[in-house]
Order: sequence, then structure tokens, then C-alpha cells
Amino acid sequence: MDGVSNNSYIDSMRWRREEGAEAADPSEQQKLEQEDFFKLLTEQLNMQDPTKPVDNDQMISQMTSFSMAEGISQLSSQFTQFTQNMSSNQALQASTMVGRDVLVPSNKTFVESGGTATGAIALEQSGYGTKVTIKDKVGQVVDVIDLGDMSQGLHDFSWDGTNSAGEPVPEGVYSMTAQSTMGGERVEVPLQMRAKVQSVSMGNGEGVVLNLKGLGGIKFNQVSEIS
Repeated sequence: MDGVSNNSYIDSMRWRREEGAEAADPSEQQKLEQEDFFKLLTEQLNMQDPTKPVDNDQMISQMTSFSMAEGISQLSSQFTQFTQNMSSNQALQASTMVGRDVLVPSNKTFVESGGTATGAIALEQSGYGTKVTIKDKVGQVVDVIDLGDMSQGLHDFSWDGTNSAGEPVPEGVYSMTAQSTMGGERVEVPLQMRAKVQSVSMGNGEGVVLNLKGLGGIKFNQVSEIS
């Protein structure tokens, strides 16, 4: 009798759960645990030593602990389901991006045979003599685009896909750098390029990743424009 009263309700319940077979359905197992808890509580109250009754504060504390543990378990399950639903919705929305063009931070562009490239240049302040230099995969200068003087802000530009002699360049990936004179100094300024989305992937804790033609993957949150 003393052995029953000295063991906590939760410890007793844990011992019974470990000794018994696991339920196939987790929700059913949880239901049985609740029933076991209150059954043990009733048994302990019936079998307690009248000269040493169960301490009310202890009983309330252990009931509260059980309720909190159950609530946390339910909350964790609900949050997992919410996360799965959210990921599914993101994947569904992201799938509509396939075949569309996006503007992303990049100093590279993929040019198809006979194709062109478009992008944007971002100036923190007015710049003068702004130029974009285009190089092939071995670092040879292919062409230079003279954009002239530009005000602060984001400005679109395009390349016709030809070299300095006006000849179409081979299909492939080309790198670009932009420079402008600001405050009396020649500085490099960031570029954004348009690229076509070939596929979408999720996983590895990176969220939605857009796979761009010829350029590889980029996180969806880096996209500044969709067309």
C-alpha cells in the first residue's frame, strides 16, 4: 500500500506504458495513457493510508504536469501538420514560376544562340560614364555596353548577344561587370540579370529554390521581379 502511495502518478503511468505493448495508432495510445492516468489516480486515492493522505499540492502539481505534457505534445503535432501544409502550398505556388523570367542579383547571364540578355543596374547615387563589360567563359572581353550618365536608382539595360564586331556570340554563360564614376571615383556597381526558371525545388532547409537556365539555383526570396 505504501509502495503505491509513494510512487508518483506519472512515474507509475510511465512504468505501465513501457511494460505494455505500444499501440499501433499514436492517438489511440495517447487516449489509453489518459485513461491509465486517471485510473491510477483513483486507485491511489482509494488505497492511500488514512494516516498519511496524499498531499493535495503534490496531486495538483502532477496533474498539471501531465496536462502540460499532453498539451505540448498536441501543439507539436499541430505545428508539424501546419508546417507540412505550408510547405505544400509554397511548392504549389512556386510551381507556377516554371517558364517565367525572374530578375535576380547576378553578374552572369545565359545567352541562347542568336538570343539576347537583359538586366538592371542599381546606382546608389548618380553615376557618370556607366559601362557594362561582358566576358566569355575564359575571361576574354566580348563586348562593352556604354550606358552613359545615369541617375540614382534601378535602370534596365540589354545586350544584343553580339561581340564588339557585331557577330552573334556562341550560346553559353557570360559574366558581366558594371562600373560608374561616383563622387569622383570609378566604382563597381551591382547588377541584376533576368533568367528563365526551368524548375523549382524544396528541401535542405533552404525553402523554395528556383533553378535558372544556365545559372543554377537561387532562393525564391532573392527574386526582385517576375515577368
